[in-house]
Amino acid sequence: MRKIAITTVAIAGVALMALSGCSSRGTDASSSGSAAGFKAGSVIGVALPDKTSENWVLAGKLFTDDLTKAGFKADVQYAPSANTASEQAAQISTMNTKGAKVIIIGAFDGKQLGSQVKAAHDNGAVVIAYDRLIQDTKDVDYYIAYDNEKVGELQGQALLDGMKARFPDATNYNIELFSGASTDPNAAVFFNGAMKILQPKIDDGTLKVVSGQTAIAQTQTTGWLAANAQTRMDTLLAGNYSGTVLNGVLSPNDTLARAIITSIHAAGKDTPVQPVVTGQDSEAASIPLIMSGVQYSTINKDTTKLVAQAVEMVKQLASGKKATTNADATDNGSVKVPTYYLPPELVTKDNAAQSYASNPTLLALVNK
Repeated sequence: MRKIAITTVAIAGVALMALSGCSSRGTDASSSGSAAGFKAGSVIGVALPDKTSENWVLAGKLFTDDLTKAGFKADVQYAPSANTASEQAAQISTMNTKGAKVIIIGAFDGKQLGSQVKAAHDNGAVVIAYDRLIQDTKDVDYYIAYDNEKVGELQGQALLDGMKARFPDATNYNIELFSGASTDPNAAVFFNGAMKILQPKIDDGTLKVVSGQTAIAQTQTTGWLAANAQTRMDTLLAGNYSGTVLNGVLSPNDTLARAIITSIHAAGKDTPVQPVVTGQDSEAASIPLIMSGVQYSTINKDTTKLVAQAVEMVKQLASGKKATTNADATDNGSVKVPTYYLPPELVTKDNAAQSYASNPTLLALVNK
């Protein structure tokens, strides 16, 4: 009987501590993630943007499967309408109403979610920025992504290496630059990373941006939409490349790369040598193009690994621990957000089989 009484008191003490921890959660990102934990079956919200990339589509399925397998109730939402930013904000508000313990956000516009993530914190939830940083708010606890500045650096170096290989007799190269949507904070990170490699070569005359469009405001692609990239490439070619060789194009992802390649082909600028076009995301539609040399490169950012690590963070938080981080905290304009980075990998036809060895679907396309 004495043992039972002691045990009962201990359990009551633990429960009281848990309730106290849940009611006094701080919002300072530098000391985040110290909540008392939460039980199996809790709601975990996942707010994703539109489905312009196949990796976002895959992420939604993986989050649903992996969170369910881990014992949580997954509430995965996309915001694919014309008013994506406001729709995503509304979805996050609904997740707050449902009592989500963690909200994982792949932001459509990382600058428009301040009131929603504050409400999440006020409601006791942990906020994880997934793939895209949530900006200008202290109410974000963790950031998980591939190292996106490194992605840009790899793209810039691939452009240089590819042109040197394809145009061995050239001493300088004509190029054009593309970046992603201005609403996506990653777009600037990719572009700036690439320009760390390319700008010195532009300055010394090795590279010439024939259109003169080198500022990110000039190179951005609204909505990350392929149609917008193709229209801009059509305009650039018509206005600047009559009788001029195009050697390469910096493309920030595979969807835009394929649109750019379509434009190049329509203008007859892929003969006698295919210009070098970079990419990112290892989209299935781009793998055959890489193996045939039509698209030069992509970046392998395995969504399976990224989602798995995000779910691991949720499991750590559920047990009352802080989530693991492995990089310097990332400045979001308001606070430095604890960060976990995965390493990206450049893929060309030379290393594609090795890079996709653990992905049967992509490996089959490599070997087709």
